[in-house]
Amino acid sequence: EAAMDITFHTGEGRFNYRVCAIFLHQNKVLAMRDERSPYYYLPGGRVALGETAQDALQRELQEELDISARIQRPLWLNQAFFTEDVDGEFTHELCLYFLMDAAGTGLLERGESFTRYEGQRRHEFIWLPLEELQDKYFYPLFLKEGLSHLPDQFTLREEVE
Repeated sequence: EAAMDITFHTGEGRFNYRVCAIFLHQNKVLAMRDERSPYYYLPGGRVALGETAQDALQRELQEELDISARIQRPLWLNQAFFTEDVDGEFTHELCLYFLMDAAGTGLLERGESFTRYEGQRRHEFIWLPLEELQDKYFYPLFLKEGLSHLPDQFTLREEVE
């Protein structure tokens, strides 16, 4: 059986440990959304107990996009404190963001937008222009600026919404 995702609930809220993939191409970022989510977010998901962040990211990309992609480098560890729009639960989330290489994945050949199914769940993918992110319903907010100014080195940050 699959290892347990590193997420748990307490009386005060929820904790999540996640990884996200940043695919950039011609000043656009690959974003996604599903039927449960009104906003766009990056491909990725939760890390399982005993799994490295890198392996978790590769597993999620295989599940969501059916690709295997090279990690270029880690960009951010974001410590996020927010109330989830969907269910109203206070969430403390650690997320590692990795810059990815789209070469050899076939992603670019799929067009400006495409749809994939993961089981019953429908995922819409779209290449969003970075200059349009300010006007889009897109989380986390720091990426609206951050994706246009990638850090030179791995950066620890926090975001309280």
